[in-house]
Amino acid sequence: MEQPLAGRTVVVTRAASQAEVFVTALEAYGATVISCPTIEIAEPESYERLDEAIDHLYGYDWIIFTSANGVEYFLRRLRTRDVGVEELDELKVCAIGEATADKLRDAHIHVDLIPSQAKAEGVFAALSDFAGAPEQLHGLNILLPRAAVGRDYLPKSLEEAGARVDVVTAYRTVLPADLDRGRLSAMLTGSADCIAFMSSSSVKNLALLFDTHDLGEKLRGLTIACIGEVTAATAVEYGLQVDIQPDETTATALANAIAEHYSRHN
Repeated sequence: MEQPLAGRTVVVTRAASQAEVFVTALEAYGATVISCPTIEIAEPESYERLDEAIDHLYGYDWIIFTSANGVEYFLRRLRTRDVGVEELDELKVCAIGEATADKLRDAHIHVDLIPSQAKAEGVFAALSDFAGAPEQLHGLNILLPRAAVGRDYLPKSLEEAGARVDVVTAYRTVLPADLDRGRLSAMLTGSADCIAFMSSSSVKNLALLFDTHDLGEKLRGLTIACIGEVTAATAVEYGLQVDIQPDETTATALANAIAEHYSRHN
């Protein structure tokens, strides 16, 4: 395998528990990887809303999973409450992204819809097409288990189309408790060539760590890689110029895009 990233150092901001596929792909291209997660995945502060939704699954027409984390924490709660995955058999299931769909299939849960665009706008369009027209969403009951902080576009659009949407917190993205700000700063101003962001939260948390809304100065000289449109838009909002963004919103596609970028610049 060609090693276009030989001699290059990439900082990975993804939660350590989820970065393995990405790190492995980068290392296969010859990169030195510095793992510096700016987010940790944590349980919700309260399970009350999620438990209520689980107790009334029969009342929903659709359940929409926006991430593999959402699937993971939703299934954990099902197990804790001794509820079998067969309770989802009567619901239509939408998964944003192949990784999310794979996580559901691994748990023997059927997937009815994977939108071609892995973002809120694409999901709304795909659900409208699946139903036949946006008007057909009227009166549907939809469950959306996701992070405590998420974009409002999807639930708002669905509600405007006449659906009833329950957005419930299945997990939280939080700042890692043991993150060393000084060490992080030294890494970013030292040997790193590229920093990779795989969620808007990872960008926002880095800004929070440095107490700034403009990361441009802190990350000066670094190549900025973002997994998708939404993350890239957040990076721009925080003063960054995005150099690398793959067509597909997957860890492997991001690693490939970083390798291609350096192939052209070597």
